[in-house]
Amino acid sequence: MLPWKRAFGPLAALLLAVSVATTAPAVATTPTATPTVSPTAVTAAAASSGWNNYSCKPSTAHPRPVVLVHGTFGNSVDNWLGLAPYLVNRGYCVFSLDYGQLPGVPFFNGLGPIDKSAEQLGAYVDRVLTATGTSKVDIVGHSQGGMMPRHYLKFLGGAAKVNALVGLAPDNHGTTLLGLTKLLPHFPGAEDLLTEKTPGLADQIAGSAFLTKLNAGGDTVPGVKYTVIATRYDQVVTPYRSQFLSGPDVRNVTLQDLCAVNISEHLAIGLIDRIAFHEVTNALDPGRATPTTCASVIG
Repeated sequence: MLPWKRAFGPLAALLLAVSVATTAPAVATTPTATPTVSPTAVTAAAASSGWNNYSCKPSTAHPRPVVLVHGTFGNSVDNWLGLAPYLVNRGYCVFSLDYGQLPGVPFFNGLGPIDKSAEQLGAYVDRVLTATGTSKVDIVGHSQGGMMPRHYLKFLGGAAKVNALVGLAPDNHGTTLLGLTKLLPHFPGAEDLLTEKTPGLADQIAGSAFLTKLNAGGDTVPGVKYTVIATRYDQVVTPYRSQFLSGPDVRNVTLQDLCAVNISEHLAIGLIDRIAFHEVTNALDPGRATPTTCASVIG
């Protein structure tokens, strides 16, 4: 991929963020109730692919429900049209939530304050545990969705309710967007605008107050197994190695070490990459793990 094409994605995302920031109302500072996907969307997803089925009971082979956490600008359906059916077809009970909504901004979620989004995740996990009669879930998140749950685990008691966290291209230590965030000081008011109107974006900038607090004292908490699956061609969370975690019970994976010809970038790894999906199942069920190779795309 040509360098200018690789840079276009994050530039477009930054411009979209500014557009949202200039049109969206101010975000409420009080926690919001756990939102739900529209009944039509949930029904369509459940009917076609079997996830968000609250009558699903985990099996002996897969004893924990899987909660999917979308990325910035994502939602509970579109982000998981690939991975959710993949897991359902392998016998998992799969659920997904919407979080981080801004008033007056439909479809594009994950833009609210990340600490508040983590509260929404906590309420949703409780709902899934109650529905399935289980004591713990596994969480799989893409981009912000792979990082935000760490706030839930560390500060909101989530570690007692989560067995494993699997992050697909998570921005665990923030992002520079290929250096584009360094341009913000050259646009007077741009950084303040992002912080005020789209705090979920501002929280993800490398060095933000949110990330400084999140990573202080170590990346992980006891009792949770962590897996990070990254791609060298990530053009959004940069540098890509900033995604990796340090600590016990951590496995950091680079897709190209499993399949050298894999060319997935930031979106593809979460949306369509069956090699990444295979590695997700290995992380969810390490006792039955099989080698992930280029052939996993047809597995």
